[in-house]
Parts: sequence; structure tokens; C-alpha cells
Amino acid sequence: MPIKKSSKFSLALLFISVTTLLQGPAFAEKRKYDFSWVEPKQKAIQKIVDKSGINAKEIGMYIAISDSTDQQIFKLNEQKLYIPASLSKLATTTAVLESFPPGTTFKTQILTTAEQKGSQLQGDLYLRGGGDSGFVSESMWYLVNVFTRNQILEVTGDIIVDDTLFDSVRFDPTRPDINVDRAYDAPVGAMSFNWNSVNVFVRPGNKVGDPAKVFIDPDNGFVKLKGSITTVSGASDIQISRDENQLDDTDTISVGGKVSIKDGESVTYKSITKPDLWSGYNLKTFLKDRGIVVRGKVIIGKTPQDAKVLAQTDSKPIEGLLNDMNKFSNNYVSEMLTKSIASLSQSQATLGKGVENIKATLNRIGLENSEFTIINPSGISRKNQITPHALWKIITYLQNQFNEQPELFMSLPIAGVDGTLKKRMKGTNGERWVRAKTGTMDGIVGLAGYAGRRDGMVIPFAMIYNGGVDAAKVRQLFDQIAVELATTN
Repeated sequence: MPIKKSSKFSLALLFISVTTLLQGPAFAEKRKYDFSWVEPKQKAIQKIVDKSGINAKEIGMYIAISDSTDQQIFKLNEQKLYIPASLSKLATTTAVLESFPPGTTFKTQILTTAEQKGSQLQGDLYLRGGGDSGFVSESMWYLVNVFTRNQILEVTGDIIVDDTLFDSVRFDPTRPDINVDRAYDAPVGAMSFNWNSVNVFVRPGNKVGDPAKVFIDPDNGFVKLKGSITTVSGASDIQISRDENQLDDTDTISVGGKVSIKDGESVTYKSITKPDLWSGYNLKTFLKDRGIVVRGKVIIGKTPQDAKVLAQTDSKPIEGLLNDMNKFSNNYVSEMLTKSIASLSQSQATLGKGVENIKATLNRIGLENSEFTIINPSGISRKNQITPHALWKIITYLQNQFNEQPELFMSLPIAGVDGTLKKRMKGTNGERWVRAKTGTMDGIVGLAGYAGRRDGMVIPFAMIYNGGVDAAKVRQLFDQIAVELATTN
């Protein structure tokens, strides 16, 4: 049916409205917005800052619709360099979005050069990683499910894990000197599995005095348990740690302490040390669960060029991986994606090359070297520095990129809804109207992102604190400002 003229006009209005919202400040300037609210908003934010009692010299802010003088809402020490902590991931996000178009995926494959006779594969299997940071149990299950259609029930050789897309440096040397066993500090590898972390579940025994029930999940022989936990009538005091000095190619988790008979099940997440072997052990277990026996061991190697693909699975799209990184500020995902960027120009990707790409990307979008220092892509290094104004320029640039903005917005925590902002700004005008990246380290608090207004305006903001005030007090200050920005007076 032909479209009537009035319908065409309505569709045009709809297109203009949607485009205005997506295009951000650059497009908004062309519209006749009323900016009379800016000055009252400046005074309201100044009042919030003064009332907080926090030393203004330790706070950096830049809040503006654009760099145009009449659209600068609030600025404070905006040209001063601050340690951004995980706000660094906004720089990494920019480089990722500039390097990988929406929909980009990373492949994980099972290959072989061996001959199949009946249901027997007479040789080795190769597990080749493509840098998928989101390769988890469901991914492995799918990969093995595809493999079963080859009708192989026995593999006479080894599982050889090919981790060579990335270099073998597992922990970025710019991280703190001590490599702790926390899950968010997991090692990096082109072939990784389940965030390179293991779950340790603890349940009390049947009665006081009994040993607790401790479970490793997934349990595949790579991680071994040592020690025991006693069931008590009093309070729980559970200790779980990964042994630093491993005697072989496996990991050992030590447990100790006590668990209350009144407690339910608890879980602790610990990183593993060898992503490649960890992945291979899990493949062997998943194959076994499907009735496929591998006679050999799990070892490390490189896939021959003439190997044929027996099974393959793709990662979630790049925007989903960014979601993994930004919603919960995952350092492991940040370093995985940075090495993936490096793999575009290196035969064996290094984190250093990826960081160079991040810095080059920031230069390309208009940041000067004097405005930032990026050493580590996740922000775990205190050598990272950036000015609030430069951080604002990053998020404003992304807001104006139609082919990148939706992916960025989807990845940011939503106030009162999810990620690191799930419990913040609930019941305020900021709930669901603020999307922002958080940053937290000892003495460092950051919040940078966007406050949406009900009149259609979207306000980019960047706020960083470096000092000795309690982090909760600083977060409260930043949340109050974000809520104020989202409030339409």
C-alpha cells in the first residue's frame, strides 16, 4: 500500500528524533535547545561539592554537553592528571570499537592431522584458541557437541593445546608485584576457559565436628584440593587460597578453617595459573562426559598448517565481550581484548603492542600525549593517568559515533539496575537514567559516562578523585552529582 504524504512526514519526524538522541552533542547543538537550566545546574553542583566536605583540590571533573562555553556545566581541576583506575577501560573500549566492527567474533577450534578409522582417531587432537575471553562451559559443551558429529569415540593420541595467537606472558608486568589468586586477576591466554577461574563450593558437614563438604567446579583433575574445613556450632571462618609454588603442571587449592553448621552453601572464586592446560583438561573431561575417550595427555603445542577443522565455535559478538568487561570491570577481559587488538598486526600478540594501539587511538580521536598516560588497559596500574577533560573527550567522541555508540551504551553499568552500579542511585532520578563506568582502587574513585534527561538531552560527565577520604563518601558525592544531572528542573 502506498504511503500517504502525512505518513512520510511522521516517519521523517521519527527519524529526526531518534537520530538526535543517538548523535549526541554535535547534533544537539544544531537544535534550538533551551540551555537556561545550565547556570542553575552549575550552582546546584557547586553546592553539592561544598556540602560534601571533601577537599576540592583532590577532585577532578568535567561535565559538559559540548566544549562550547555556554554548554559547560561544571569543571574542576579538569586539566590535572589523575589516576583513573578502571576508568582506563573507557580508553580500551574505544580502541576495541575502533578495531573490531559490531558483530565481530573470535573462533575456538578442534583440529587434527590424524586419520580416522571407524570411530577411532589415530593420533592427536589440537585445541586452538582464538582469544575468546567469554569461552565458558556452555561454549565448550557446544564445541564438543559439534565434535561428536564426527562419530569419533576414541582418540589414541594427546590433546595438544595451541595458545600461540597470544604470547605466553600470563600476567601483565605493570600489575602490582604480587600476583594474587583472585578471579578478577586471572591470567591471560589465547586459549582460556571459564574466565580462567575455578569455583570452590563449601557446605557444612552433617553434624558439628564433621569435615565440611568441599567441591571444585569444574572438577577435571587440573585443580587439586588440599586440607580440610571443620564444621562448628559457632561462626564461620573459611580460608581458601591457591598454592603459589606448584610442583607439576596442575594447580592446588588449599582450604582450612571452620564453617558453621547453620550456614548454607558458599562459593569462592580462585584464578588458575595455566590457561592452556586448564582448557585442555576441561576439553578432555567434556569429551569423556560424551563417551569419547582420549588415551593421551594434555600438552602444549602448535597446530600444523595442514590440520583440518573437526569442530568450531564462535564467541559472542564483540559488543557482548565489551559488556563482560565494563559491567563488572573485569581486568582479565580487558587484557584479553587488548591482546586481540595486537593480534591484528602481530603474529604472536603482546599486551604492549595492544597498549600502543590504545594510545594511538586516543591520539587519533584528538587527545594529546600530555593529557594521558596508559600503561595497563584495565587500569590496575597506578602509573595510568588522565585528565578529566581528556576522559570526557573520549566518551563524547564515542557518543557521536553512530556505529559504536550503541555498543558502548549497552556495555556500561546502568544505575540501580546492573553491574557495578546495581546498588547505586536506586529510587532517585538517576535510576535507569545514568549509564557510567566506575573506577575504584585504594585512594581512587571514579565515575564517567552519561546522564540522560527527560527532555532528550544526554550529558557526558567525567569525575575522578585521588585522595585519602573514605571511598563510600566520594561515591555518594559522585552519585548525587549524576542524579542532579539527570534531574530535569
